[in-house]
Amino acid sequence: MARSASNRTDDTRTPRGENANFEHLDRLFHERARLAILTALSSRPEGVVFNDLKEICNLTDGNLSRHLQSLRETRVVELWKRQSGGRPQTLIKLTPSGRARFLQYLDALEEVVRSAIAASRRETGPIRRDALGRGEFSPA
Repeated sequence: MARSASNRTDDTRTPRGENANFEHLDRLFHERARLAILTALSSRPEGVVFNDLKEICNLTDGNLSRHLQSLRETRVVELWKRQSGGRPQTLIKLTPSGRARFLQYLDALEEVVRSAIAASRRETGPIRRDALGRGEFSPA
């Protein structure tokens, strides 16, 4: 059984607080199409008509419908229907709880990004033999 990073005893362990907590990234939102959908909806509290949302997010009818179904089942979005010029029209809106949940996701994502930027800006020296206990590394 593999040990988790928090149970390792060697010196290659990441110091506490160096990495953001990825567990707070909501898997429902952490997908490109859904992130695009929710970003578009979050800036338009009045909602977005299906065809406009499809264009904004560069998705097909089927792909958008599938993602909206997942978001609707989890009560993140709500759909409103009407007839316009004899044609059905669907308006998509974020629910209040969906907006709150998406904002929590964005806060967690921001923490991850800040952590990655900070880690990448730190100067690191060459890999030390004593730190890894496996000898020198060379390009593969």
